[in-house]
Amino acid sequence: MLERTRARRQALQILYQREITGETVSSILANRTYSVEDGEPSEYCRELLLGAEANQTSVDRSIEATSEHWTLARMPLVDRNILRLAAYEIMFRDEVPVSVAINEAVEMAKTYGGDDSSKFVNGVLGRIAEQYGRVETADEEPEETRE
Repeated sequence: MLERTRARRQALQILYQREITGETVSSILANRTYSVEDGEPSEYCRELLLGAEANQTSVDRSIEATSEHWTLARMPLVDRNILRLAAYEIMFRDEVPVSVAINEAVEMAKTYGGDDSSKFVNGVLGRIAEQYGRVETADEEPEETRE
């Protein structure tokens, strides 16, 4: 598995844990209460977690504004946290191609979400990318399609 793909999956697990336990990301990382099945969280995983948590208000606002007829509270826990990670990358990590952030999120939704999760995640993230002017055209395809 590619390093950033692994980092995103591990970050999703820790964000899920954060919502279930009410602990902060910093506390989970400091106390090492996360699953070590995938090894120690990489630097990129830590950056994603801390960035998504620090910018959660802005990220959540964008998710709710672009998800038609869905509040965050109504979204399945997994979908909500997949959206938070990818929206954070789209909104705050300019070095990450939008197509990569969306594709990785859709793949996580297929693996961990419900039957319609991947379509829902794809739609919401596509609208967030448009909102932030980060829509890529066919001739702007990133050099690396997956990180």
